[in-house]
Amino acid sequence: MSATSFNPIQLQQNAMTSANQPLALKQGQVFHGTIKQLYPDQMAEIQVGNQKFIAKLEVPLKTGDAHFFQVTGTNPQTELKVVTGPMAQASSPNQQINQLLESMNLPKTAEMQQLLGHFMKEQLPISKEQLMQAEMWLKALPEGISKADALQVIQKMIELKMPMTNDVFQALLSGQKTSGMAMTMDNFAQLLARDTTLSEVLKQNLMQQVQAIAKPFEIETGSLILARAIQSLTNDAAAMSEKMQALTILKEAGILPQQATWQNWTNINDPKAAQPMQQAGQVVQTILASKPENVSQLIEQLKSWTTNQNFLTNEQKLQLNQLMDRFNQLPVSKQTLEIFAKQMQEQLIKAFAQNTADRLFTQDANALSSKEHLLSLIRQEATTPLQNEALMRNLVKTSVESPQPMIQQIVTQADALVQNSVDSKAMQHALKTVLKNLGISYEATLGNKSADIQMITHQLKPQLHTLLQESNITPQLREAAEMLMTRMNGMQLSSGENGHQHQLIMQVPLEFFGKKMDATLQWNGRMKEDGKIDANYARVLFYLQMASMQETVIDMQVQNRVVTVTIFNENSDIQPLAEPLKAALKMGLAEKDYQLSGVFIKQFDKGQTEKGSTVVEQREEQSGVDIRV
Repeated sequence: MSATSFNPIQLQQNAMTSANQPLALKQGQVFHGTIKQLYPDQMAEIQVGNQKFIAKLEVPLKTGDAHFFQVTGTNPQTELKVVTGPMAQASSPNQQINQLLESMNLPKTAEMQQLLGHFMKEQLPISKEQLMQAEMWLKALPEGISKADALQVIQKMIELKMPMTNDVFQALLSGQKTSGMAMTMDNFAQLLARDTTLSEVLKQNLMQQVQAIAKPFEIETGSLILARAIQSLTNDAAAMSEKMQALTILKEAGILPQQATWQNWTNINDPKAAQPMQQAGQVVQTILASKPENVSQLIEQLKSWTTNQNFLTNEQKLQLNQLMDRFNQLPVSKQTLEIFAKQMQEQLIKAFAQNTADRLFTQDANALSSKEHLLSLIRQEATTPLQNEALMRNLVKTSVESPQPMIQQIVTQADALVQNSVDSKAMQHALKTVLKNLGISYEATLGNKSADIQMITHQLKPQLHTLLQESNITPQLREAAEMLMTRMNGMQLSSGENGHQHQLIMQVPLEFFGKKMDATLQWNGRMKEDGKIDANYARVLFYLQMASMQETVIDMQVQNRVVTVTIFNENSDIQPLAEPLKAALKMGLAEKDYQLSGVFIKQFDKGQTEKGSTVVEQREEQSGVDIRV
């Protein structure tokens, strides 16, 4: 889908905006305009497109004549120089363009004529320097980029007053693409893996982020391996060889200390300070830190935590409450508190290990996952979310490389469980994981005082910045890194706002179970007076390249919380596959207070496909939007 662009929606918004804003002219710009009214002292009313403004002319002219004008001054008033003589109404655009080329001594190339024709049609001012720069770009377009797409990019740069630099031009071209991101990532990953010149720390950090993006479900696979290994250790009926293999793999992955044995692997340290009771490990620490005289308050805290913990089943909550009640009947001492803490730890470890498989993509009220509770129960030192992720990836790597048949069986089962657990929540999780690790908008995040700086600096984009500062980087790796950076910058530049209208574009390289795909999301919506997104109205387009369904576009329109979904695909066999899913979609939308109007499946326009670009039109009476895909 290399020819796909987002221009139709952008241009409609730009037209709406420009119609309501005064024309901003700069010295040296050239534009096509018509004299509507003459005033004394060589002042005149000039019309450019739908807009009119007053300017001073260098020479007297006639009302009704059309000319190309050049701005010679803007302060204290706009002053215009006539570049071409009066243009007859009957003269063709080509004749007018040729007259301008001669008057401004511009090269009479096909690219220059295209540029002038485009800006004349769009009624936009452009300077001679900008024309010369744009002509160079049109002459050297990358493969797969049409001149029409390039003209739209140049227009956007002029309209939004962006710097006329090659970096911005290339980034905007990349921002319009809806394919190739996965290939760009793959090319960079391969060159990085083969590189021998970078420092080991930088290379390792980059490889970890590339891996995190390529395998968005690896953390969940690691969580299942962790849970299964712990179940082996806590299972009294398990063979000693099975316990030892599970213990060894957890030690090799750095989750348990090297001195851990199967008898003492759950040893817990004395608490250093009181902590908020969120993670399960903090529950155990709270018990150990408690004083005998405060037991009734402790039991009340523990029961409240247990009741509110949605990872625990009702049966597990009952067992924990029974354990608390039994302890409450005993004489309280430091020794009985230690025994109680140990028993609570054992029960919680078994519970969270047992429930991990059913809660892979969910979090509790404190935004904690099941694996984070487990790690807090078995690790002697507290860990950050970033460290937890590193531990899970290391556990997967260590397990995959293990020669032990039992560990290999655990890995196979974990992979199958993750694959079978993939649902809408899992896909949402995958998109968030990939976007977070890409770090596309990390510059904006740095301004947030509550931002986790360590988490941000580990994202791919800031690390690419570091990589490109290296002097010993190979030319091939530099080019691949710059191409990847350009794609990410393109997303930011293509996103933006026009008044209350906002647009967000995200290109996400996804890989699920060995299958790679490009997914591009374009969101168009508006902001309310309080600065928040208006959830009642939006338009979301998904551009997907999938191994089985190939090129697919999903157009979702939201009008007053009524949702219409149109799917464009060449495969006529997907209708019966989609039918059973409509009920689930309707129910899911209803839970969020949206009403499903309908799901429509259409094929791409055949006539346009033969010309080399796929065009889909869907007209919406209220807004008159044409979508070009």
